[in-house]
Order: sequence, then structure tokens, then C-alpha cells
Amino acid sequence: MNIKELNPASSPQAAFGAHLRTCREERGWKQEDLAAEMEYSSTHISSVETGRKMPTLRFSRSADRALGTGDQFERRWRELKHGVLLEGFPEYVGLEGRAAEIRVFEIGIVPGLLQTPEYARALADGAVQRGAITREQATERVSFLGERQRVLERSRPPMVFVVMDESCIRRTVGGPEVMGGQLDRLIEFAARPNTVFQVASFEIGERRTINLPINLLTLSDRSVLCYAESQTQGHLDRETTSVLPVLTAYHQLQAESLSQAMSVDVIEQLRKGTS
Repeated sequence: MNIKELNPASSPQAAFGAHLRTCREERGWKQEDLAAEMEYSSTHISSVETGRKMPTLRFSRSADRALGTGDQFERRWRELKHGVLLEGFPEYVGLEGRAAEIRVFEIGIVPGLLQTPEYARALADGAVQRGAITREQATERVSFLGERQRVLERSRPPMVFVVMDESCIRRTVGGPEVMGGQLDRLIEFAARPNTVFQVASFEIGERRTINLPINLLTLSDRSVLCYAESQTQGHLDRETTSVLPVLTAYHQLQAESLSQAMSVDVIEQLRKGTS
């Protein structure tokens, strides 16, 4: 049999296929065996393994079930589909969609969960103009954000705590009309029964306990994980010894920030200036 050699480094799609073949061969299965377990044709399995066919979410979940790999293939699919995003972020978003509580702190821009499509598009267009991403990637980024925000519309939505540095609302993105719509969105968010919204004012000074954007998730089993980003890389931390101090710092930041009522008042005053 002529077995095609794979080069996992050639593309994310090839890496997915190579990993599928490795897991299959470790079980001593032929493509026909895996196909039967996954309820796909052996030709389909071959096409994914050799990188000729793009895997789907359904295919990836079926591979995880058949091979007993947890959510490995689903995570690889998300990273493949959303390659314009930072490493670690697709995995974080998958967990975010199932979280019981979400805590966010952001500096400079409105957090993604709260962005309007127009605000998100303005940010993406800016990245295109700088040559950081392509026009197609910008469209994918905005589309992905829309999918991510569905977590707020679940039948049993998570409790969402948001603390925003004052720079997020002072920095105009997309012009007065776009920014006005974004400020309206923040006011609407604060009115939800499952949200707490606060602005960390500039007056906090050295008492601001967190100095980079962070996301904290509390899962249904009450475990807590932290996701943080640099300019070029994202990191998902599950270690209790390093996550709990960040959670403590977040609570301290909430204590120093404006109350929700005062935060909404600040935004309403800014909104008048964008009318």
C-alpha cells in the first residue's frame, strides 16, 4: 500500500491530519476501522488525514468520541478555523461558552463580549490598514466575535463581571457615531440581571491591582482558570496556585473601582458628548 508521507509543519490542516493518523495507528486501526466508528467513509478519513479535506466541527467531535481523546480534535479544529486568533484563545472561548461565571478586566478597548459589530469592525479595519491581518481575516474575526457573544444569550446565562479601565471608554474608536452606539451597548449590558459593570477610574492610580487584560472563568465544578494575553501570545492557566492570586487581585480591583451606578453615570455623561 502506498502511504502518503505527511508534513505536519506544512499547515495547520496537515497537522490535524497527521495527528488523526497517529492516533488511529496507535490503536492499530485501519482507516476503514476508524470510518466505521466515526460513521464516515474511509475515503473521507483519508482525505482529512492527507490534508485534502478540511475537518468540520462534527467530524472533530466524532473523532474525539471514537478515539477517546477528550476534546483534542475539537480544540485543534477551533484553532484551525480561527487561526487569525492568538494561541490559546480558541480553547478559552470553548470553555467560556460553558462557564458559570465570567470575570473580565480590559485596558484600552471595550472587551470583546461587549463590543458592537460596528466597534469590532472598526478595530479589525484598523488592523487591516496596519497590515497586521488580511481583509478576509478581519471578516472572520468579526464573525467569530458574534458567535462568541452568544454566551450572553444562553437560556441560563453566566454571571458576568466586567471591570474596564477608564481608557476603554475615553478612547474613541470608529468615530462619534460608532462610539455612541458602543456606549449605549455598555449601558444596556449594565442593566441585565446577571451582570456587574464597573469602571476603574484613572484616580485609582497605583491602587489598580491588575496591569494587563485578564479573563477569569469559574466552571460548573467551581474550578477557576485564567486567560491572559501579550501582544503576540495568549496563555490559559489552570493551576490553582497561580490563578487564585489573580482572582484575589480582581476582587481588590472591584473594591477600588466605581460602583455600577456611578460607572453608568460616567458613561451617560460621555454619551451626551458623542450625540
